Amino acid sequence: MTLRCGHGFDAHRLAEGRPFILGGVHIEYERGPLGHSDGDALAHAVADALLGACALGDLGRHFPSDDPRYAGADSLDLLEQTAALVRRAGYEPANVDATVVVERPRLSAHLGAMQRRVASALGLDVGAVSVKAKTSDGMGYTGDGTGIAAYAVASVRGAG
Repeated sequence: MTLRCGHGFDAHRLAEGRPFILGGVHIEYERGPLGHSDGDALAHAVADALLGACALGDLGRHFPSDDPRYAGADSLDLLEQTAALVRRAGYEPANVDATVVVERPRLSAHLGAMQRRVASALGLDVGAVSVKAKTSDGMGYTGDGTGIAAYAVASVRGAG
């Protein structure tokens, strides 16, 4: 049995009039991530981490942003499809550790729901998924309120 790990990153500009969806959870806020899909930076970072662990490229390779089929796509659906790609490659998601960086909105009240939604999308026990939130103390695009970033590490098990 082989254990592999991958790292993922995603960032989006925050724009007026967009829904704020993170980890499949809708959060009331006046701005939301701007993206071809729903802009869920957490789901995108987790997907990239899983793909990286299996040497399958990145999210854009499998779900290109210039493909109209993915316009407005639900990123948790894309995460489920990513888990299926991982399984077809002979691996099984094992765990995820993710960190979201954004000044506002405050995410602490939503972390448990995000953890459950990501775990469900991957077919994992909720205890195998960690979702954390950090601020950047007013620095950079995550600190001035113009953007959001997410980082993830994921491990997979397989015959590799």
